[in-house]
Amino acid sequence: MTKRVALYARVSTSNGHQDPEMQLRELREYAKHRELIIVDEYIDRMTGSKDSRPAINRLMADACQRRFDAVLVWKLDRFGRSLRHLVNAIAELEALGVAFISFRDNLDLTTPSGRLMFQIIGAMAEFERALIQERVMAGLRNAKAKGKKLGRPRAVVNIEEIAELREQGLSWARITHQTGASKGTAQRVVAALRSKEER
Repeated sequence: MTKRVALYARVSTSNGHQDPEMQLRELREYAKHRELIIVDEYIDRMTGSKDSRPAINRLMADACQRRFDAVLVWKLDRFGRSLRHLVNAIAELEALGVAFISFRDNLDLTTPSGRLMFQIIGAMAEFERALIQERVMAGLRNAKAKGKKLGRPRAVVNIEEIAELREQGLSWARITHQTGASKGTAQRVVAALRSKEER
């Protein structure tokens, strides 16, 4: 039986102040109703969608230590940044033997119906990933058809300058710093020039 539970809440502070207490209050009541022992409460306060989330990182680290048997969240979108992130995080918890419960979504992975719902969510994430890949490939084909060159632009290097600096006895680090060329490029340039001279 699942007994020890971790509560996770996330609020956004970009649109005024949001209080995580509303989420936590409902989660505490749910835990009390199911006679679950709350081990810890993890709270992330976000100012944007790409902020780091130290609380969820700590939660996942504690899950590896099996500090709790289940993670209880207020809603799925509070836990996952995206559908793919959500599925990956839940799968990671499941692999660690930690159950996942979303209060508002009525999703409890300790039940057969909850596990079925997770399979559906996983299939949706896979479908979303396939759609993104398809769009990317279509975009690349379209760019190619229009004659656009794909990939990183070729680096422009001053061959004479690299050779001269190396002849002066400068280290590869100094040469790369001075010319902006990578160490590999500088070495290839010098090796090619030496090979040309030996012919």
